[in-house]
Amino acid sequence: MPRCRLAFALYVLCGVASAAEPRARDLGIPFDGTPGALNAITDVAGVTVGQVTLIEDLPNGHKVRTGVTAILPRGRDSFDIPTFGASFALNGNGEMTGTAWLEESGELEGPVMLTNTHSVGVVRDAVIAERVRAGGADASGYWWSLPVVAETWDGDLNDLNGFHVRPEHAAQALRDAKSGPVAEGNVGGGTGMICHEFKCGIGTASRRVHIGDRDYTIGVLVQANYGLRDSLRIAGVPVGKYLRDDRVRSATNAAAADTGSIIIVVATDAPLLPQQLKRIAKRAGMGLARMGSYAGNGSGDIFVAFSTANADALHDKPLQQMSFIGNDHVDPLFEATAQAAEESIVNAMIAARDMQGDGGHYAKALPQAQLIPLLKRFGR
Repeated sequence: MPRCRLAFALYVLCGVASAAEPRARDLGIPFDGTPGALNAITDVAGVTVGQVTLIEDLPNGHKVRTGVTAILPRGRDSFDIPTFGASFALNGNGEMTGTAWLEESGELEGPVMLTNTHSVGVVRDAVIAERVRAGGADASGYWWSLPVVAETWDGDLNDLNGFHVRPEHAAQALRDAKSGPVAEGNVGGGTGMICHEFKCGIGTASRRVHIGDRDYTIGVLVQANYGLRDSLRIAGVPVGKYLRDDRVRSATNAAAADTGSIIIVVATDAPLLPQQLKRIAKRAGMGLARMGSYAGNGSGDIFVAFSTANADALHDKPLQQMSFIGNDHVDPLFEATAQAAEESIVNAMIAARDMQGDGGHYAKALPQAQLIPLLKRFGR
């Protein structure tokens, strides 16, 4: 594995998957629904994504395979204007900070940050520091801030207890956040992640829906690190039962238990109330189920959803007014969420590449040369 450090701009040189890699649809894998122009969370206008990838072989023999991913609902305006939002834990063996206030207020204040399990605290503190640096605090001179930071565990491949994610990495991810294509696979917070016993990481997808006389977009981004080989399904085909060659089980997963995690971030421009966004967040689990996950006891399957609509209703005024889609009309958004979540996970697996990690652990990428004939065999 090549040596590199702080590699958002240099990930191609470090052997890391990029936004230019083939994606699941490029390989002919079929999915339901109509994607947006980029088939990414950034198809939702205003949403930006920044990623810092840390890959380094240390002199002491340890290997760094980790990073940070930042999702800003309103770009830089995310520090000043909240979005309506909600969270949902399908299984809570994980961490997403800031959700108590998110659930209480119905508002997501600032970005959503993704990293490894032991870096949640430093990333949280860094987000607060960046908000303070951005200015505009109240009369006391201090921000009151409860950032949303979520994690999955990369301890198989990464020197987790080396605490290699530092405040400057989180700050860099925030500064680098942009619209446009999103790098997938071994990047950002997903650098050292594994799912269904294959190398995995960051993935994204989107769907366009028509409700009434208007078009809306659902965008999803995942940090996938969950699941067992046996249960893996792609396009409805139980591929995990057939892709058995070179199966490598780590010491931590030798007991055949689902001990990983996944974070799913759902963005939309559809005007929705916080309780409706809670329902949207729940539907992300439907996409996860399509992949064969059963949200095992050891898995942290935590989702967050937000809407970029109704910005005027989120300024500090005594009386607010907003619009929202009626409950009898939200089914297309539910369906789109499940579809985009499923495709995001497959995109993460397709973009990921083999990785040698800490302690001699090795994660093999999904073998595309075997996958495609297998899907054809099942008529998919």
